[in-house]
Amino acid sequence: MDNKSGELKNTSYELFIGALSVLSIVNIVLLYLADDPDVSNVILIMDGFFSIIFMTDFLYRLFTAESKSTYFFRQMGWVDLLASIPLPQLKILRMFRIVRVYRLMKEFGAKRMIKEFVSNRGGSALLVLFFMMLLILEFGGLTMLWVESQVPDANITTASDAIWYVYVTITTVGYGDQYPVSNVGRILGIIIMTVGVGLFGTITAFLANIFVAPDDDETAGPETEAGDLAGLTVQIEEIRQILLAHDKTNSDLLAKMEGIEDILQKSNT
Repeated sequence: MDNKSGELKNTSYELFIGALSVLSIVNIVLLYLADDPDVSNVILIMDGFFSIIFMTDFLYRLFTAESKSTYFFRQMGWVDLLASIPLPQLKILRMFRIVRVYRLMKEFGAKRMIKEFVSNRGGSALLVLFFMMLLILEFGGLTMLWVESQVPDANITTASDAIWYVYVTITTVGYGDQYPVSNVGRILGIIIMTVGVGLFGTITAFLANIFVAPDDDETAGPETEAGDLAGLTVQIEEIRQILLAHDKTNSDLLAKMEGIEDILQKSNT
């Protein structure tokens, strides 16, 4: 059970990797069905991005595993490594990543994982937005290429043109070197602009909030310090009352106690 607990890194993260693995398998099918070299190139370019993410996932699991040998051999880390290599013969091994997510959901309970996914709204939202951005980048590029490549005088005619157009559009850069010329392509461009800019803007705002928001320790520090000073003031007052009750002639000590009390009260305010 301990090994499996260590294997589950984060519910949102595991579901993200699982969804990305499903998309990668879908791309394998699309790659075999595609009869257009440019369409195939879009899929291959996106698969290159996926391979980088999968390799990063493998390294993350390896270096954070309680036992690196256990992860690599018993938990099939070697399969993660091979599946991260962008070779057609090895891509099918990404099915094992989907199997892992299913096994972890079965082990820890699907309801529990979904509950944790919903409760961790910040991290879950970021990964969902990132996955949706990948979807827009791939299928927006595929659709734009399919629409524009059939139009005379079109300038979006290759895989790199389509992906470049979609990316600069959703990032609000908009160089203008690539643009749709057909009415259908412009309508599609409006959809990509509206959805993509909203997603990328939300991701940017989320990341900015992480760096700008104060730490909990910094926020709670002054309140804790004020509470401690107030507690010391009460204790000094109790000591002063005891001294008054037992020794009314010790005026010097009482004067020092009152001086300390005044200092603490000023610090507390």
